[in-house]
Amino acid sequence: MATSTNLGFPRIGANRELKWAVEAYWAGKVDRRELLRRAAEIRRANWALQRDAGITHVPSNDFSLYDHVLDTSVMVGAIPERYEEPDGTTGLDSYFAMARGRTASPDRPGVAAMEMTKWFDTNYHYIVPEINKGQIFTIRSEKPVDEFREAKALGIHTRPVLLGPVTFLLLSKSADPAFDPLTLLEGLVDVYESVLRQLAAAGADWVQMDEPALGLTLDNRQRSAFGRAYARLVAASPTLKILAAVYFSDLRENTKAALALPTQGLHIDLVRGRGDLENLLPKLRQDMTLSLGLVDGRNVWKTDLAEAVATARKATSALGPDRVLIAPSCSLIHSPVDLDAETGMDAEMKSWMAFAKQKAREIAVVTAAVNGDSSARSELEANAAAVAARRASKRVHDPKVKERSAAVTPEMAERASPYPERRKAQQQALRLPAYPTTTIGSFPQTAEIRKARASRNRGELTAEEYEGFIREEVARSVRFQEKTGLDVLVHGEPERNDMVEYFGEQLKGYASTSNGWVQSYGSRAVKPPIIFGDVSRPAPMTVGWIGYAQSLTNSPVKGMLTGPVTMLQWSFARDDQPRSETCRQLALAIRDEAGDLERAGIRVIQVDEPAIREGLPLRREDWDSYLEWAVECFRIASSGVEDRTQMHTHMCYAAYDDIIDAVAAMDADVISMENSRSDGALLETFKKHPYPNEIGPGVYDIHSPRVVERAEAVALLRRAVEVIPKDRLWVNPDCGLKTRRWEEVEPSLRNMVAAAKEMRRKR
Repeated sequence: MATSTNLGFPRIGANRELKWAVEAYWAGKVDRRELLRRAAEIRRANWALQRDAGITHVPSNDFSLYDHVLDTSVMVGAIPERYEEPDGTTGLDSYFAMARGRTASPDRPGVAAMEMTKWFDTNYHYIVPEINKGQIFTIRSEKPVDEFREAKALGIHTRPVLLGPVTFLLLSKSADPAFDPLTLLEGLVDVYESVLRQLAAAGADWVQMDEPALGLTLDNRQRSAFGRAYARLVAASPTLKILAAVYFSDLRENTKAALALPTQGLHIDLVRGRGDLENLLPKLRQDMTLSLGLVDGRNVWKTDLAEAVATARKATSALGPDRVLIAPSCSLIHSPVDLDAETGMDAEMKSWMAFAKQKAREIAVVTAAVNGDSSARSELEANAAAVAARRASKRVHDPKVKERSAAVTPEMAERASPYPERRKAQQQALRLPAYPTTTIGSFPQTAEIRKARASRNRGELTAEEYEGFIREEVARSVRFQEKTGLDVLVHGEPERNDMVEYFGEQLKGYASTSNGWVQSYGSRAVKPPIIFGDVSRPAPMTVGWIGYAQSLTNSPVKGMLTGPVTMLQWSFARDDQPRSETCRQLALAIRDEAGDLERAGIRVIQVDEPAIREGLPLRREDWDSYLEWAVECFRIASSGVEDRTQMHTHMCYAAYDDIIDAVAAMDADVISMENSRSDGALLETFKKHPYPNEIGPGVYDIHSPRVVERAEAVALLRRAVEVIPKDRLWVNPDCGLKTRRWEEVEPSLRNMVAAAKEMRRKR
């Protein structure tokens, strides 16, 4: 019989219980025991839900209080000394300090957070492991074993999940950029061997080792590391079966290395790598089980179950059903939890979708069908009807949008004049000082703002009352910025729930959810909108609020827009046409909005593209085609304005070294980027690849509750001046301030402005 299996389940809880529990702990409202009790409740609910949906291999250790990569760093003892407790232990406070930093107190010094970046090409952020030459690994956490035993005590036999050792090392960083992390592989495998022995002793029979790095473009030395590591791990515990899980990409030239793994199982992503099955079936070892990633773990659309069953039957015919596992393409952490919670969504739209709970059931239905269980027939028939209805729906297709997209000319992706000419026009229009200061766009979304929005949604506030409240918030933001001395202001975005969702709610071709939350990092969750059809802009989306803010001040106010690539990447996108076509439709909508802002008198417009790096295909050989259309779409969105209108963009929390030429080709007048959390590593990129226009390398880590000190900001600016010409250097935070509190933001921005003024005095 084929076996139903899952690679991971959302850890946030059906109603974001993890967020509320962790944030209550950070605020001192609950103690450690209560936090852990609430976490255990989420795990118990997840395990039971998957078991009841028909999953046989239910995962454990896929849960985390903050991040699974950080959990792995703690497990193997890769804990930087600055986070250690005085007694040498690593408690919850040290764990969270690694993730968020720690403000200084009378009894302990402050400490900055570890670097954070994107998990492959997703919008999930992980804490980057720090390792160095001579690193000694040792078991510092038994979390995988503890959670296996926890599930076992509930009567649920799970398959523990571990981040594989090779991927862990390849995701790590060192203070020495020339250091090769794979030189530490043997010592790291020692620790993994011990963990596997403990799991075997606890009664585990399968362990899932996530190795998504095997889907990357690798050299021979990196490929051989997988074989060396798993030869030892398989031998470490003869009673334990290991499933090596590769996802987010196809295998291509890594196929031979994957087939050579001595593991008892191999998982492949048949959503991202449809051709892998044909390549693997005739070559798979007789004693190796194949896990088929048939259900898309990264989108919300129903799986075409008839197609999935046909693919699974091809595998069972070749291998025998006992050697086949039916699975999602990757962990379901990237999906919302439960479609049943969407009580306000119209029935037709809802019939096209599946969230994590429903995807677990899809896996079980495919497995049942492959095994000849007739009980799955009605669900297969209902699925076929829904899939066909979506394909034929007139709501999906808009001929006018397609005609406009097809009519785009190369001239629409070009500014009227080259940057040096635009710069002169902008200097004359804006008259900004040296080291101009600004923020990225958003200010804190306070409890009062969230309460007002919820009251509006429940009908407890009239539209007029809500608008009055937002006007007061915008006015407050403008007054604060003027008092602080910022040069280019923002309206603060109090009316926006999210930088993508807000626009999605106003664009035709988008649908929204009420509870479709997905973890972004730590306690931060986002609610991606859903692109179900051709996209267009029925009416202006931002002009009213930004125009109002500009009416309150003589300083320039930035118009804040989300770029087309980020709108695509951070939405659940349609899967029935090329992503490039959807992106072009979005670019035209944003272009229209930028034009309306300019006509309303806004002379600085920011088109944010933080997701352009994460949109890169994992295979380098696929980069050029992606970057060609991604850069073109940004330029379409940002090029329909006059020379004197200054166009900004913002990017954050990703490595841009490899695509800096493409970033330059975007031709934004000003680019702001994360810099402080990565300890100025961005500057090394600009040293090797000078950016031709203006740059704002961030001086304020907004993902930490720490207040940035003036001296810290000055130090970062002095480093920046060594790389970036003074007359092209901006001063700004790393990212938007939505998630911070005013008591952190106000002193940090005052210190940031003071740093800029100090730099001006020393010119």
